[in-house]
Amino acid sequence: MSIQLALATDADHPGVHPDDAHAVATLARLGVHATPCMWNDPAVDWTRHDAVLIRTVWDYFKHHAQFLHWLDRLDALAVPTINDSALLRWNSDKHYLAQLESLGVATIPTRFLAHAELRDALAAQAGRNVVVKPSVSGGAWRTVRGTAGDVAFDRAVAELPPGDYLLQPFVPAVVEQGEWSLLFFGGEFSHAVIKRPARGDYRVQHEHGGLTEAAEPEAATLAAARHALAACGELGLGEAVYARVDGVVADGRFLLMELELIEPSLFLAGRPDAAERFARAVAARLQARRAPRTPENA
Repeated sequence: MSIQLALATDADHPGVHPDDAHAVATLARLGVHATPCMWNDPAVDWTRHDAVLIRTVWDYFKHHAQFLHWLDRLDALAVPTINDSALLRWNSDKHYLAQLESLGVATIPTRFLAHAELRDALAAQAGRNVVVKPSVSGGAWRTVRGTAGDVAFDRAVAELPPGDYLLQPFVPAVVEQGEWSLLFFGGEFSHAVIKRPARGDYRVQHEHGGLTEAAEPEAATLAAARHALAACGELGLGEAVYARVDGVVADGRFLLMELELIEPSLFLAGRPDAAERFARAVAARLQARRAPRTPENA
């Protein structure tokens, strides 16, 4: 009997994303039948599935409270998620960066501020190139970059809605060298890419004109990414079946920008080997969940 897996998607990406197509085909060969299901579709009966694999829920941060409620509902229905729901909740708010920093992970220096605190914080940073972004966001949503004290920039920040924000220095290496994404499946390194912004921009996302190319990280970069993932593991929130470690090398040091454990692009297109590694890691987690409990593995 095959395992029934729901692929959590959103209304703008309701089917299997092309980047995931080979992984889904590999899962089928491994006895896992994957069905796309929009995460916030009230008609979906999640209990018909053995688990939910989070994929293109690329609007979750715009509906954060609803997303957390959905995870609570899946927990109540005893429908497991991949990654585990505890990891998803933790990773959905960028305050997690402070926890990782406290565990010795090198991150971009970050201040966490309520919107009402931003004005004074920017005044203290006058003349510096900074980035302001919500603590719950993705894809550079509601992210602004500029010079603190510049009238237009300060106005743009003031017009952001209430909420919690990150204030960070802008790291020129993002534009000059690009942003690294290192992919891990089942805790093992799979592959890496460098994302570069379009000319005149600083955002590396594809929807903003960014370009991505395969790359081999240096040993120190890979070690730093592994350290970030290991630090996450110390929190006892469950093992990450998939993870994307995003960061930039500045002054010879890898600085973590994001640890993506919810719905990252995995850059599998054109990489059947990586897609198969991902599929095997997912299938292994599903098989482990279905294994009968014995005195040896209880």
